[in-house]
Amino acid sequence: MKSIFFSMFLVLFLVSCFSQLGNAVIPCGTVDMKAASCISFATGKDAKPSAPCCAGLQQLAQSVKTVDDKKAICSCLKAAVKNFAGVQDRFLSKIPTACNIKVGFPVSLNTDCTK
Repeated sequence: MKSIFFSMFLVLFLVSCFSQLGNAVIPCGTVDMKAASCISFATGKDAKPSAPCCAGLQQLAQSVKTVDDKKAICSCLKAAVKNFAGVQDRFLSKIPTACNIKVGFPVSLNTDCTK
């Protein structure tokens, strides 16, 4: 009887762990690291986004599994750009097209990440 109870407990525990992994939200540290090389373009210092910028953002886009992931990345990026003077909407809005990334909403300093 103890063996059956233990087995059932173990199965429930594993299911719970795997379901939590499926709901994992991407940490801001990861987002910041992947997007850091985009600052030069976002501030107008570079004429186009660098290859590392686009590669990092493409990796982030590929990691999105849920709407919550997308919202988390958006919130992380909005928080990060506040640390850099000179980031401009006119450059931010061009990044998805220049990096061939489909975002699904306008990219702007004023984007509402909760929607």
